[in-house]
Amino acid sequence: MDTHVVIMAGGIGSRLWPVSLPEKPKQFIDLLGIGKTMIQMTVDRFRPVCDIENFWVVTSEAYTDIVKQQLPEIPEEQILAEPVARNTAPCIAYACWKINAKHPDANIIVTPADALVINVQKFAAAIRKALNFTEGSERIVTVGIEPSRPETGYGYINAEERKPDEIVKVCEFKEKPDLETAESYIAAGNYFWNAGIFVWSCKTIMAELRKHAPQIAGVMDSIAASFGSWKEEETLRELFPTCEKISIDYAVMEKSKSIFVIASDLGWSDLGCFSSIKEHIPMPDEDPVPDGGSAKAIEGDNKVIGKDIRVFGCEGCLVHAEGAGTVVVSGLKDYIVAVKDGHTLVCPISEEQLIKEYSAPENG
Repeated sequence: MDTHVVIMAGGIGSRLWPVSLPEKPKQFIDLLGIGKTMIQMTVDRFRPVCDIENFWVVTSEAYTDIVKQQLPEIPEEQILAEPVARNTAPCIAYACWKINAKHPDANIIVTPADALVINVQKFAAAIRKALNFTEGSERIVTVGIEPSRPETGYGYINAEERKPDEIVKVCEFKEKPDLETAESYIAAGNYFWNAGIFVWSCKTIMAELRKHAPQIAGVMDSIAASFGSWKEEETLRELFPTCEKISIDYAVMEKSKSIFVIASDLGWSDLGCFSSIKEHIPMPDEDPVPDGGSAKAIEGDNKVIGKDIRVFGCEGCLVHAEGAGTVVVSGLKDYIVAVKDGHTLVCPISEEQLIKEYSAPENG
C-alpha cells in the first residue's frame, strides 16, 4: 500500500494567546512542556503507519522555515506553502493534487497538526483498519472520538450504530451544538466528536471534490498544469487565492454518500484552550515528563510549565511560561498565568473563552 500522510499546519491558535502567537502558533509549540512540539508529536503518531518520506505538510508561507527546522526528515518539496489561508478544502485539495502527480494510487491520511492523542497504539490500529477499508475503494473513513462530556465546542458525527473500534456508516455530520443538544447526543450513544482526521484514496477525494466542489477542483487542475515547471510558484500564488473559502466538512463530508467512521476512546484533545492543557499535564504518579520537558504538577492542583516557576498559596492554577525567566505567582485560585515573548496574560480560567477577544489588536 502506498500510504501518505498530509498534515494541515496553517492555523494561528488565537485561543491560546500569548503562548500561541501568529508568528509561531500552537502547532509549533511545546504546549505540554514535554520537550516536543505538537506537530512533532503528530508526526510521531503516524510513523507506525507511514514512511517519513511520504509525509506532507501544508502550511502558511510564513511557517515553512519553522516546519523545516522542526521536521528536518520530511522532504523539502513536500512542505507546501499556501499563499493565503482558504480553509481546509483548498488546503487538502492542493496536497492531494500534488500527491496525485507522482502517486495516483496513493492512500491518504489527512490530519490536523495540533491535536493530542494519548492512546497512540490504539490510534495506529484504527488508522490501519481505515487504510485497509479505503484502499482501492470509493469509501472515506473519518476518525470519531468517544465523547467524555457534552462538549459544545466540537462538531459531532452521527453513526448508524455504536460499534467501538469498528468501521460503521455515517448518517450525518452535526455542527457544534448547544448544551442541551450535546447532552442528547451523549445519551444517544452513537454520536462522536469529529477530530478532523480523514482516510481516503487519492482517486476518491479528487472525484468527490470534482463532484461537490468543482470550483476548487478546477483551480487545482490549472495549478497542477504548472507542477514541476518554473511557473509553479507564480501560478500557485496567482490562482490559489481564487479558491472558494470552505471547510472540507461543508465541501465534501456533508454531501458524500460513502462516509464511514471508526470511533474509539483515544485520549484525544485538540488542546484548544488553557484548561485542556492543564488537564493533560501529567501528574507525578502518571507518565513522567521526558527529558527536555519542563512541565510538572505541584501542591494545590497547580500545573506549571517553565524552568523557574515559583508558586505560593495558589490553588488550581496553570502557569505557562516556557522560555521565560523567573515567574512568581502568589495567592491566586483557578487562574491562568501565561508569559511569552514579552506578552503576559493573567486571567481566571472561567473567562478563558474571552482570551481571543482580550488579545485582539484593538484591545492592545
